[in-house]
Amino acid sequence: MGMTITEKILCRHTEHIEIQPGMLINAKVDIALGNDITAPIAVSEFRGAGGTTIFDKEKVVFVLDHFTPNKDISSARQCKLLREFARQQDMKYFYEGGECGVEHALLPEQGIVLSGDLIIGADSHTCTYGALGAFATGVGSTDLAAAMLTGECWFRVPETMKFVLNGPMNKWVSGKDLILDIIGQIGVDGARYKAMEFTGDTIKYLTMADRMSIANMAVEAGGKNGIFTPDDITRAFVEKRARRSYTFYESDPDAGYSSVMEIDVTKLEPQVAFPHIPSNVKGISQVGNIKIDQSYIGSCTNGRIEDLRVAALILKNRKAAPDVRLIIVPATPEIYRQAMKEGLFEIFLDANAIISPPTCGACLGGHMGILAEGERCIATTNRNFVGRMGHPGSEVYLSNPAVAAASAVAGRIAGPDEL
Repeated sequence: MGMTITEKILCRHTEHIEIQPGMLINAKVDIALGNDITAPIAVSEFRGAGGTTIFDKEKVVFVLDHFTPNKDISSARQCKLLREFARQQDMKYFYEGGECGVEHALLPEQGIVLSGDLIIGADSHTCTYGALGAFATGVGSTDLAAAMLTGECWFRVPETMKFVLNGPMNKWVSGKDLILDIIGQIGVDGARYKAMEFTGDTIKYLTMADRMSIANMAVEAGGKNGIFTPDDITRAFVEKRARRSYTFYESDPDAGYSSVMEIDVTKLEPQVAFPHIPSNVKGISQVGNIKIDQSYIGSCTNGRIEDLRVAALILKNRKAAPDVRLIIVPATPEIYRQAMKEGLFEIFLDANAIISPPTCGACLGGHMGILAEGERCIATTNRNFVGRMGHPGSEVYLSNPAVAAASAVAGRIAGPDEL
């Protein structure tokens, strides 16, 4: 039997000729990623294990994106620790300040993660890079420390679920809606420790931004990783950014799958995930009258230039409702600069939006948009757990950027066609 794209990438990073689901393997990593929350623990474990020099100064990456610009003394201490460690190790890829962006938007944009790579990150949404045709998954800080020492990580080879997406998308429907719909159908544990492989003729309609949104939320279905087969759209994105060689893999025709699910995308409308779980999904036409206090457009799921363009299209010549705080967060400095160049900031400011520097801040309940008790937020983020963006008595609703922008104007959860 042949191998899936996930199995091929894992296999090529070992000494095995072939591998099968369920096997325990050690594999060499191309990139090991940490951020300002998870990397300090990894550095401590690295030193505790006797580590003095990381395995490769070009393969360990730190991105200080969660609590930066430093929100308090504790976060400043953590960033100082990482800054000193990165200098000591002469790390090539250390991002903070004006160079720093949301890690899962920044690394693909900068050509640091590439097709065919095996990537681990001490952040659950590392699975985003599967959009490029890479195996990428989140790990704990101790596994990151081990990889920093050895250049390897252990895995149990996952089974693969195949999702066949058919047909063109309707107006205002995006990759975010496709993955919300899938999670709504299979549940938050429906792909537990499995690879989620996305294929079908819909893929040719998906931008890289759409694909990253989908792969990003594979973990919200319990997936080990999400992955797309690279195509011409992938090549156009990677070729102009790659800092080293890369490889396109695809699944064999006789590869084995634990399940195959076919989805008719033409029937899909924009989706909204209700509190307090990403699988609690309803179509926009079924939402009802839900007043909001905040609309948040950004994050590693939907903070790319394509997302900001959609939001600007809806917000142009409109204003956020008087009782709604509209917060817009470009995911990287490059996206920030491009949005400024295209005049999107003027549209956002005219709409009474707050424009934040690139940060993960509010998405994880850190800063730059925390919710008080009883408040509701429509967010383009990936999680809506209890207390995710602030007080345990607040509520988070997940949507695509078009719905988040329209909702800001309406003062309640609404689709763009209602404006």
